[in-house]
Amino acid sequence: MSHIDSDETAPLLRDDASSSEDSQDEDYGSRWRSIRVMYFTMFLSSVGFTIVITSLWPYLEKVDSSADASFLGWMVAAYSLGQMVASPLFGLWSNRRPYREPLVCSISINLAANIYYAYAYLPRSNNKYHMLMSRVLVGFGAGNVAVARSYIAGATSLKERTGAMANMSASQALGFILGPALQAGLSFIGETGVTVKFLELQLNMYTTPALLAAACGIVNILLVLLVLREHHVDEDGNHVRSINYTSEERVDIQDEEVETVDQCAVLTSNILFFVVMFIFAVFETIATPLSMDMFAWTRKEAVLYNGIIMVGIGFQSILVFLVVKVAALRFGDRPVLLAGFFIVFCGFLMLLPWGNHFPKIQWADLKNNSLTSLMSLGPSPANGTLEPTGCPYVQTWCQYTPAIYLAQYITSDFLIGVGYPACNVMSYTLYSKVLGPKPQGVYMGWLTASGSGARTLGPVFVSNVYTHLGPRWAFSLICGMVMGAMILLAAAYRRFVAFSVRHGRVVE
Repeated sequence: MSHIDSDETAPLLRDDASSSEDSQDEDYGSRWRSIRVMYFTMFLSSVGFTIVITSLWPYLEKVDSSADASFLGWMVAAYSLGQMVASPLFGLWSNRRPYREPLVCSISINLAANIYYAYAYLPRSNNKYHMLMSRVLVGFGAGNVAVARSYIAGATSLKERTGAMANMSASQALGFILGPALQAGLSFIGETGVTVKFLELQLNMYTTPALLAAACGIVNILLVLLVLREHHVDEDGNHVRSINYTSEERVDIQDEEVETVDQCAVLTSNILFFVVMFIFAVFETIATPLSMDMFAWTRKEAVLYNGIIMVGIGFQSILVFLVVKVAALRFGDRPVLLAGFFIVFCGFLMLLPWGNHFPKIQWADLKNNSLTSLMSLGPSPANGTLEPTGCPYVQTWCQYTPAIYLAQYITSDFLIGVGYPACNVMSYTLYSKVLGPKPQGVYMGWLTASGSGARTLGPVFVSNVYTHLGPRWAFSLICGMVMGAMILLAAAYRRFVAFSVRHGRVVE
């Protein structure tokens, strides 16, 4: 009889277990599909920045002849300024409402801004200001990076977090690589292109990339609406909620969390992330003028060779993100971050000039006074092989500062290309773990804002110091900044622990 009872109850038990397993599998699958939507959102954010960056200056000259190189600086900074303002706002919104709302709103702003950019030629005056405003709005829409990071922090366990953050960084790096590649692929359309009369739209090599970015934005909105689901797991990976919850329910969950976040670790994380983004902004800004001064490359050669180097660094970064996931599991997040800073330090140290070889100087400029055209970021004049090359004579440091060797430059690129992605992913991985299970939208907004501020200030800093004082001063100051970041990290090392470890819920 007991055997019969056992047989009768067994199928019921198996059905219950199967049902539970099916439910868990469904939640797990839905959670990771949603996380991949965030990867795609991060990818498009990077593409939106880079897909027009190489054609920004010629398009600006085409639509408004009054624009000069200094205005181009504002055009480049506009994206980061917009993102810096928007990130905390979208982060706060994501804390109080479902993630779909700030995501759809931000992507819609980005989409409209790209269309606005494509129509910047249409007004009869002040076209450069229309372009500037469109880039501000594109950056404003990219404030959803904070929302994406917040979502992934809440939808992954501590064990999953590092890998997910590394994947997000890889998506971002891939966007930086493919953006310029897409622009180059669309250049075959030419400056004239075709005109869609009923839309009053010119489809050319300048407007088509922006419109492609807008089309990708439509795809992104559909993915958010159709695929994204609200998921939250605790730090052990147990599902807390997977529904489209209301703001009131979020507030209740927040109120249950009585333990405080380590604000010292939060502040330190923001400073470290600022340094990480600052040094990379310096690196990508100085590459072209440095190589032209040191190696006597023409503008065309500098753009071509540095473009190849940047694409190589982009692919290298993706490999580093994969290695970082393994290294963090074996050695921990903090040692990997410290090692990343040390490698970056070595990279900039490698750029310090030494030896008795000095750069070629553009003495020809003393006669023809063509410095303005040489320093222009726009297309080269049609002067054939007469383009002067080397270090401009007005940079007096060129006469007594040794030249940087090409081998130094390539080695530095490699080291920074290893250290930067490691620092990048570990910075906000540790940050998300320090914050714990509470909604992280506002905090992630401030982290993104600090990075955007660094990307705004970095180019201004390096262009002024390098121009007036030379590479020795510029890179020595950067080395000092990185060393300061390493000392700060070492001082706060014990504070960079997961929220649950700090409060004794989990043993590290």
